[in-house]
Amino acid sequence: MPKTKYHFNPETLSYEKIDNSFTSRLKRYSIHFLTSFFLGFIFFLVFVFSVESPYQKNLRKENKQIVAQYKLLDKRLDQVQEVLSDLQLRDDNLYRVIFQAEPIPLAIRKGGYEGTSRFNYIKDFTSSEIVLNTSKRATEINREIYIQSKSFDEIVLLAKNKEQMLECIPAIQPVFNKNLQHMASGYGMRIDPVYHTPKFHAGMDFAAPIGTKIFATGNGVVTSVGWKQGYGNCITINHGFAYETLYGHMSGFNTRAGVRVKRGDLIGFVGSTGKSTGPHLHYEVHYKGSPVNPQNFYFRDLSPAEYDKMLQFTNNSAQVFD
Repeated sequence: MPKTKYHFNPETLSYEKIDNSFTSRLKRYSIHFLTSFFLGFIFFLVFVFSVESPYQKNLRKENKQIVAQYKLLDKRLDQVQEVLSDLQLRDDNLYRVIFQAEPIPLAIRKGGYEGTSRFNYIKDFTSSEIVLNTSKRATEINREIYIQSKSFDEIVLLAKNKEQMLECIPAIQPVFNKNLQHMASGYGMRIDPVYHTPKFHAGMDFAAPIGTKIFATGNGVVTSVGWKQGYGNCITINHGFAYETLYGHMSGFNTRAGVRVKRGDLIGFVGSTGKSTGPHLHYEVHYKGSPVNPQNFYFRDLSPAEYDKMLQFTNNSAQVFD
């Protein structure tokens, strides 16, 4: 039987009996237990969130090292991009110009992977921003390097074909004109001799007697021989490499369609057929389907002084025969 206990009540100045029943004790123990559990749980949370384990410390250290490596990699990618940009600039403005190749469009060179799900798996990584940016840059640079490599392969092929290309590109005058006596009118806006209105003259006229020999200005294949509206008797030659030449107002032919000709081969004779006001040869050079100034294609048979003289004459002459 438990002992009876008392406690002094200062308000009544008397001793009062302490309730020591089982229910009372259970209540007190429960309060002590819950208080201890609550305090212990609070201490546990404080410990977990404020004190790192050795494993967590190692992870944090490794993460810092990885971020530092990505930053270093990003700087190296800057250096690679700088070298690659210089190569691209040289390729478009030097190598491809020498071999008369079109520069690679920026949309192809810089075509990236924006808008794809390629890098979605990185978004959940720690320090995902730098990892994502570096991964994207590395992928884009890798693509640019591949495109540049293919471009250099094309340049090597063009270099191998350079000799053949030089033989095919129009490079002489279509009539014998060493003293420039047959120059009549050049390329550009002129007054039409029939309608007397301004008209774009897409070629160059060489005034010469009927029957004067006409020569192919570069190696190629004759694509058409016959009458053409406005040009009269006309020959066109496909030289390859996107070049084509046209010879108009001829009096006769010395070739036929499908024949492969070489520079300097006799292909016909000067005449005055079609829309013409006098015996002459109308000569055009086309590149990629559009007419270009023929005066830029006489570098095989004119000296610099003769070329200068020709430019002055064709630019000042207003005489047009067609």
